[in-house]
Amino acid sequence: MQAHGSSGSRAINFCLVGAGFIGPVHAANVTAHPRARLRWVVDLNAEAARRVATKHGAQSATSADAALADAAVDAVIICTPPRTHAPLIAAAARAGKAVFCEKPVDLDMKPVMDCAKILAATRTPFFVGFNRRFDPNHRALFDAMGNGEIGRPEMLILSSRDPEIAPPDYIATMSHAIFYDTMIHDFDMARWLLQDEPVEIFARTARMLDAKDNPHRTPDTAMVILRMARGALVHVNASFRAAYGYDQRIEAFGEKGMIVSRNPQPTTLERYGADGIRQDRLLHFFVDRYADSYVRELDAFVQALERGTVPSIGIEDGRRALMIAEAAMRSAESGAPIRLAPGPPQPSD
Repeated sequence: MQAHGSSGSRAINFCLVGAGFIGPVHAANVTAHPRARLRWVVDLNAEAARRVATKHGAQSATSADAALADAAVDAVIICTPPRTHAPLIAAAARAGKAVFCEKPVDLDMKPVMDCAKILAATRTPFFVGFNRRFDPNHRALFDAMGNGEIGRPEMLILSSRDPEIAPPDYIATMSHAIFYDTMIHDFDMARWLLQDEPVEIFARTARMLDAKDNPHRTPDTAMVILRMARGALVHVNASFRAAYGYDQRIEAFGEKGMIVSRNPQPTTLERYGADGIRQDRLLHFFVDRYADSYVRELDAFVQALERGTVPSIGIEDGRRALMIAEAAMRSAESGAPIRLAPGPPQPSD
């Protein structure tokens, strides 16, 4: 599956499944990549599929069957609702296509484990879209920690605050979306930044938005404390109402000091006047804040396929992040800490 544009070899052909929400971002990035091509766009909404496909010179369909039967398709990007991921992963793997799947892999552990077996049996290259690992600032923080700049990590604080709640029809597809759809990124980041696994979790949630903004009464505010195997403590806080923009900060504190990955802004301009000092608002949402990350994660996937190497974020990363999200929900519902282990989480003493 080599695709070296400069040498004349064919590019990697992609099928995008899911033309709403994040789908158009992936479609644009595939089209812009010098060694990738968008061949199919699939969505149950025929008009949505046609619109994205037409924009990028691809074919459209309301079922993945034709795309998976297309011998020219090398890889599938799955960005449909989470509960549809597992059957699409299985179908793509059995059709011999590499798979890029948006997080979470699923909302339940059994489908994830079933997918792991299928992926192993078919030897399918598989990548989970934890794009924040590819943010340049977060990556610089990871590298600095790895180089020992703060010595032994002791505390990690991740602030993850959205400017608004997801649309009601999306929120309705999952209970505790704040854990499964939002903080699952932070759970993955904690594992990655610390190169360690959590052994205990304690979670609390609240409903701060009114019924108009949060009609399903899903938790819209949450705090989580993780205790890692090597002793570090992790605090994750999340909200679906950050009035000032998309707030994504990480603070790593250790025996030798501290490193902070701050929010990027449209400009660094500061305006001084009689009314005080003003700066630009934060970028509005994840598509803007992590635009570069989406480009970089796609390139990492393409390079893995070209080189025949294992993609950097695999099914086990998806499984472990889901395990933490499940335990967070159980802790929030029970009011008790939950022990985390390689197997199913158990109530803490």
